[in-house]
Amino acid sequence: MQNKGGLLVMLSVLWLGVVNAAQAQEIKAVQLYTQDELINMINRNAHLDRVVMDRCQLNQDIEARAEVLKVPAYQFLWGDMLAWGVCVEADPERGIDFMRQAADQGLPAALEQLGRYYSKGTLVQQDRKRAVIFLREASALGNLKAQMQLAELFIDGYGSPYDYQDAYQWLYNAVTADKQTHQTIATYLQELEKLMHPRAVRAARTPLDS
Repeated sequence: MQNKGGLLVMLSVLWLGVVNAAQAQEIKAVQLYTQDELINMINRNAHLDRVVMDRCQLNQDIEARAEVLKVPAYQFLWGDMLAWGVCVEADPERGIDFMRQAADQGLPAALEQLGRYYSKGTLVQQDRKRAVIFLREASALGNLKAQMQLAELFIDGYGSPYDYQDAYQWLYNAVTADKQTHQTIATYLQELEKLMHPRAVRAARTPLDS
């Protein structure tokens, strides 16, 4: 009986050790994202999924870096969380405000998203003239999604003809491995050519750094 009792105690200790280890792993603190990591997640549109995957443990840190430190990538993340109620109570007005703060600091993803929202009327009233302003700034910073949306707006009659050459040059020099994106760009270039003087088209077919 003593041997059995000792064995039961040993098994109990081992079992508790396994349970405690599992619990410790479960509650292990999540490391805050570096600026580069967060920007990479934003560009892949994976930032909100990551916050959820991390069980919303970083809310206070994210809020502090957005509101106090005013880090653009964190302003954008916090704004997106507020806008769509991810790990926090939804507050679209504050969310858009934080996106604007990130855009004011030149974050391409924030500029592109605000441009897209104004173009489609998402959370804000549709205003394609305002969309062109945001998308042009994002395009000048090399954001391909913004460049494509800007070209689409130009083709639909929005924006200034003086900007067509820039839009054409950005897309003409774009590099993508996605076949559908490649085809869409080719279509936009053809449509822009119809709106441009041949001399402007020739001038636009030059490398961006020339």
